[in-house]
Amino acid sequence: MTDLDAELERARDLDVGELADAVRTIGFSCTRCGACCRGHGDEHTATVFPDEVRAIVAGVEGGGDDGAGGGDPYDWRDVARPMPFGLETGDDDELAGETFEWALQVDDCGDCRFYDDGPADGPGACTVYDDRPLICATYPFSVDLGGTEPMGEVVDGAGPVRAHECEGLGRDIDEADAMALAETLKQRAIREVEEMIAVSENYEPVNPGPGEVVVHDSEGAKRPDGTAYR
Repeated sequence: MTDLDAELERARDLDVGELADAVRTIGFSCTRCGACCRGHGDEHTATVFPDEVRAIVAGVEGGGDDGAGGGDPYDWRDVARPMPFGLETGDDDELAGETFEWALQVDDCGDCRFYDDGPADGPGACTVYDDRPLICATYPFSVDLGGTEPMGEVVDGAGPVRAHECEGLGRDIDEADAMALAETLKQRAIREVEEMIAVSENYEPVNPGPGEVVVHDSEGAKRPDGTAYR
């Protein structure tokens, strides 16, 4: 059994009730501040899986959002971009090289392109909320499976649950909401390990040309527009 296989087994064995108890111990209530949707000087890099990209595209085309093109059909690049980690920036500021997985697309400010600031005196909102990725649905929490470290600085924890910086931490959360969040946390933990296993199984080294980007995800090598590289 590989390390990832062991992590997957631990993820599948997670007790939702124990996760919910941990969430309640830490405490959380979303204030809709939008901090987790912004880049804060750097580009926002929320991981999005291939099927999640397609779900957002389908949701937008079904009326979930007007889209960047004033109602024009959405495509993969409107939703996702190559995860920038590992890519090199050329003289023309264009990225090149190979990377793993996708990040939600950002606007000119580096914020998630699906975040709407809302009115000046009111909270913002996610414009693809019903189809938002698992990482967004579970923030500010992640699960430590004893192998791969949770992404981002950990500021609190209880059992296997880790909490990341968020002004909503420490607030009361009722049992039903904690259970729903715990169920999604387990789903995300399983899915993340399954994705890592699939990426490793489907990975084949390529030699991108100048100015070319290749993304390796759980379905194989892709171009930035989501089409197969080979």
